[in-house]
Amino acid sequence: MSRRQIIDMQVRLPEIPPIRGIAKPTLPNLRVYGSDVLFDGSNIVGIEHAGSLYQLKITRQGKLILNK
Repeated sequence: MSRRQIIDMQVRLPEIPPIRGIAKPTLPNLRVYGSDVLFDGSNIVGIEHAGSLYQLKITRQGKLILNK
């Protein structure tokens, strides 16, 4: 086995209406999700893209960091 572990994870975003009361997105088909819905009480979520797993984290200062 290689030193790298393979993680198979699927992330399915909930079907929710867009958030109201924020500035209109500049892209017409941009879907907007609130972080409270996306993270659902957690401070980290996994995102699978092109066979790689990324981690989106909320820092202690409330900022978002995306790591591979």
